[in-house]
Amino acid sequence: MSAPTLPTTVTAPDAPTGSTRTVVPAGSAEPGGLPVTPLRLTVVQARAVPGQVATNSRRAADGALRAARRGARLIVLPELHVGGYHLPGVPAAAVPADDAGAVTDHRLAPLAEVAATRRVTVLVGAAVRHPDGRLTNSVLVADPTGIRVGYDKQHLWQDEATVFTRGRSAGTLTVDGWRIGLGVCYDMSFPEHARASALAGGHVYLAASAFAAGTEHRAGVYLAARALENTVYTAFVNPVGGPPERPCRGGSALWGPDGRRLGVRRGDREGMLSHDLDPAELARVRGFLRMLAQVRAG
Repeated sequence: MSAPTLPTTVTAPDAPTGSTRTVVPAGSAEPGGLPVTPLRLTVVQARAVPGQVATNSRRAADGALRAARRGARLIVLPELHVGGYHLPGVPAAAVPADDAGAVTDHRLAPLAEVAATRRVTVLVGAAVRHPDGRLTNSVLVADPTGIRVGYDKQHLWQDEATVFTRGRSAGTLTVDGWRIGLGVCYDMSFPEHARASALAGGHVYLAASAFAAGTEHRAGVYLAARALENTVYTAFVNPVGGPPERPCRGGSALWGPDGRRLGVRRGDREGMLSHDLDPAELARVRGFLRMLAQVRAG
């Protein structure tokens, strides 16, 4: 059976307010409401080799292909996975984007091929060099149309600010009628970040991350809260391995719109975690938890 058509609408990180780029016309969501069909989300807890863009891209593509064969429609990999979370090596490992956010680096060809042949959307962290010279800690979106920048991290963690320029605007993505807010690691620490996505009609909040070993428990606190207070699904994907001075130990997890944890990938081993996001569950939870409808500004 061939895969269904993938509807995708992306708001470019540096696009003018209200500007969106429609890749394939969406048609599987109620306007301003809930999705119509479930969406299989898979987070891939992976290991990256610092500075080895081609190797990391190939490994990411292998993981995405395995997930796609198991029915995943949306696949998420960790923060800065393309070049590895190693700040001294960021400039050399950055991939170039053009003024429209398109990325054509030949080292990412395996990811582009999987997205195109399997008709899935793959999100992966990367350092991006923009035409004006800025370096950003970004989420790349690979889908059947190619690869582009989906979001630039807005909240930079301590020494990241010496390397990166913070993002200028929110990133949103629509896949099979599901409206998704994009975040990167430290972004999840700020309730306003996920709340803005939810108030704009979001159903899911994703955080590609690289929490150092021993700190990943914080993601469980943050994203359970972000899920519950916004009645959205949330997901955290964390790497394993990394530079000796900053290893990571996984702990990738998913939460439902009532804040209940739906699954976790424990330990320091690579692997995948999947869940079928259910519009009926969103409707059920939002039927009695009405914070989004009742939120008051100021």
